[in-house]
Amino acid sequence: MRYLPHTRQDIDQMLAVTGHADLNQLFETIPDSAKTKTGLNLPDALSEWDLNAEMDKLASQNAACRSYTCLMGAGSYDHHIPAIVPYLVSRSEFMTAYTPYQPEVSQGTLQGIYEFQTMVTALLGMDIATASHYDGGTALAECALIALRKSKSANKIAVSNLIHPSHRHIMKTYLGPSGYEMVDIPADKNGLTDLVALKSMDDIAGVAVQSPNFFGNIEDLGSFKACADEKNCLLITSFTEALAHGLLKSPGRFGADLVAGEGQSLGMTKSFGGPGLGILAGTQSMMRNLPGRFVGKTVDSKGRRGYVLTLATREQHIRREKASSNICSNNGLNAMTAAIYMAAAGKNGIREIARLNHDKAVYLKNILVGAGLQSVYSGAFFNEFVLKAPAGFANKRREIAEKYNLFAGVPLEPFYPDMADHYLFCATETVSRQAMDLLAKEVKA
Repeated sequence: MRYLPHTRQDIDQMLAVTGHADLNQLFETIPDSAKTKTGLNLPDALSEWDLNAEMDKLASQNAACRSYTCLMGAGSYDHHIPAIVPYLVSRSEFMTAYTPYQPEVSQGTLQGIYEFQTMVTALLGMDIATASHYDGGTALAECALIALRKSKSANKIAVSNLIHPSHRHIMKTYLGPSGYEMVDIPADKNGLTDLVALKSMDDIAGVAVQSPNFFGNIEDLGSFKACADEKNCLLITSFTEALAHGLLKSPGRFGADLVAGEGQSLGMTKSFGGPGLGILAGTQSMMRNLPGRFVGKTVDSKGRRGYVLTLATREQHIRREKASSNICSNNGLNAMTAAIYMAAAGKNGIREIARLNHDKAVYLKNILVGAGLQSVYSGAFFNEFVLKAPAGFANKRREIAEKYNLFAGVPLEPFYPDMADHYLFCATETVSRQAMDLLAKEVKA
């Protein structure tokens, strides 16, 4: 997008309309403490072509996963994307900012989102799914608000400490101003959410657990469902790796009331952190409590099939006091991307990709332990796992990245201060055996 600055004439014309003598007068309502005292130290202006060259130079300083091997996950994952996905989603019929309010001109987009909803419910084992949200964290926060609103007395929600740290932070941002309390459920020695600690908590509106959790370990959702039922509260499950459900038993089969997660793995590149795709699904009884919108299938006056927006509980559609949320815009293009990816992979393909991810992660863990890193947890995991490294691994990790363009392991200490020298490793179908063997060889050296 080109930058077209205002000319001096443009500025003078606007000031004449607003009635200000100059720009300083226009901005005089801004406190002096918020204004720069020295001005902006900007370089001289460049031509359009020189500026493009400068931006390319700056961009080249970033390390993109396209040219690097990435053995890091932690909520954002590398996957092969079939060529049909970017080709179809880039068509002008889909790549538009227009919201499909008018069904008579939006049947293609509406049908695509309808198919997205249908495939999400099949993947997660739930009754209904909304037409997407910003990202997994905001979808999870909306689930927490649903549970708290439905409770007649409790104003607390119990949240596993092994939910993605960024998602927990988003939940705190949502719940704090609303007067609700978020209670942490600690992790146990096995890298799982402490069920015993949860059983001692009272007056909670819901229980939120991620599986596979942030450490990649698979939680016993059945036990959490039983505990939630005993406490007469909702079970909310979340995920950061959607493809895990191609292999694992779906949350719906455990009786989850609400499921929220990140859909980036379904055909979207990591793109330096975004955009993502918020997935939110629930049981039939939750339909009128879910934020966002649904696309439904109906027939017109002549009996022909048609798709329409329905039950859109946003303040743009209904009275604000009746709206379940005012910040749940549909990530329509990303939802379409996910739908195309799931359709292209198919049920069997998603299962095969999930199996390959799991098997590669098991192989990587075994050879890294053989190279001298220490296994921390022994339970079942998906495509991520935690290892403890000897002192000095941080420098070795940096050397490997610089020498071989290979990133390995996410340090856990910034998220969990008591986990110094612990790293979260990840392997997906994009990682070759040669790259994993090379890492193990360098770690052992």
